[in-house]
Amino acid sequence: MNIKSIITGVLFICSISSFAQEPEVKKVLFPTGYESKIDEVYTDVRDWKGRLDVYYNPLSLKPTPVVLHIHGGGWNHGTKESQTGFSSYFKAGFAVVNVEYRLVQIATAPAAIEDIRTALHYIKENSKKLNINPDKIVIEGGSSGAHLALMGGLLENNRLFDTNCSGELDMKVAAIISNYAPSDLPSLLTNSTLTNSLTKWLGDKANNPEFVASVSPLTYIKKSSPPVFIVHGNADKIVPYSQSVELQKKLNESGVYNEFITVDGGGHGSFEKEKKTEINLALIKFLRKVKVIE
Repeated sequence: MNIKSIITGVLFICSISSFAQEPEVKKVLFPTGYESKIDEVYTDVRDWKGRLDVYYNPLSLKPTPVVLHIHGGGWNHGTKESQTGFSSYFKAGFAVVNVEYRLVQIATAPAAIEDIRTALHYIKENSKKLNINPDKIVIEGGSSGAHLALMGGLLENNRLFDTNCSGELDMKVAAIISNYAPSDLPSLLTNSTLTNSLTKWLGDKANNPEFVASVSPLTYIKKSSPPVFIVHGNADKIVPYSQSVELQKKLNESGVYNEFITVDGGGHGSFEKEKKTEINLALIKFLRKVKVIE
């Protein structure tokens, strides 16, 4: 075999290896009658275009409830394209909005919160076009995405992080779903697995206690807060289980309806299939109880 053939073979193998390492992007499967809007630009901030995907039912005889889903990733990685498991919501008649936001490599806190609030504003503003009920918005996420969901929902009509939103729309949501969320940020700044990621996300404001409190969900819990559905594994080595314990404690003290599912022995998500089914059934029951769905 000559040198040229060897080089060609090596390049071919390398190209296969490189291709194999690319993450597989699965498409969201949605029901017949639904439509999708992919990569809709909901915000444009200093040349960064925030995009979201919408899966909605234009044929529904009445406006549908909607889930605003936020991916996790320690505020520094993750994509909306990695999130595809919405079948339970579609079966219950929900529309789904799957959103991306500025990661720390693009902008530090509070940029991600500003983006989520702007995405929420997008849903409210385009509710008629998307056949969505603006009074039945559920905001959810996992890990850092759940932190952003809590912030987006608990702020209600507090305009602190609505820098990129126009108008005075009612920004309240109907419910929040918190999956193993960092909810008490000041307590995570020392001796925590999340300390490094959190410090980077906070940037030059990491040593400013007032600012850290301002981006911490517990700060905003009050009597008028929307109901919250909480899921957390008690063996989570990334976000301490105590974060959700404190979240529920503050919700209870403020008289906010909530439900808390503890996954015994569960880590940071990736629960057993049977447990996921149990959680999904409990979630739909919760959403009926708080009158998001009938």
